[in-house]
Amino acid sequence: MPALPAARVPGRYRVALVCLGNICRSPTAHVVLEHRLRDAGLADRVEVASSGTGGWHVGNPMDPRAAATLSAAGYDPTRHRARQYDATWPDAYDLVLAMDETNLLDVGGRTDRVGLFRDFDPVGPGGEVPDPYYGGADGFEEVLAMVERTSDAIVAALPRALEGRA
Repeated sequence: MPALPAARVPGRYRVALVCLGNICRSPTAHVVLEHRLRDAGLADRVEVASSGTGGWHVGNPMDPRAAATLSAAGYDPTRHRARQYDATWPDAYDLVLAMDETNLLDVGGRTDRVGLFRDFDPVGPGGEVPDPYYGGADGFEEVLAMVERTSDAIVAALPRALEGRA
């Protein structure tokens, strides 16, 4: 697993998560990562945002199937409202993680601070988070499993990055 880039401001870290519409994958990752950060005692030092490269769903809540999957697993998806990606984010966030290669290209491609969410997946590093939108409930459960283990790996790596070390 690659190291997280060092914090731009030691002691503070900002992570942005990006998918296509910001109603399935990136909000699932947003909710889970924030939950894991609270559990690890890092929520006051790490900010998480999510967005979509397209603007079709701006202001809407999460896809009901994604929300149901999260709720069934003990997470609270109710606060999410879709946002559109802002091209300034690679300069404003310590780390921008796209859910798939198309999203990665849409945000300008890979850099030292921009990559794929699953670059940090201990099971399938570098893979894509598949879009469950056109499938059944099992797709949302598969996404949640990927997001949980990847979020755990990111949280485990954050203390070093927060110190300003890559």
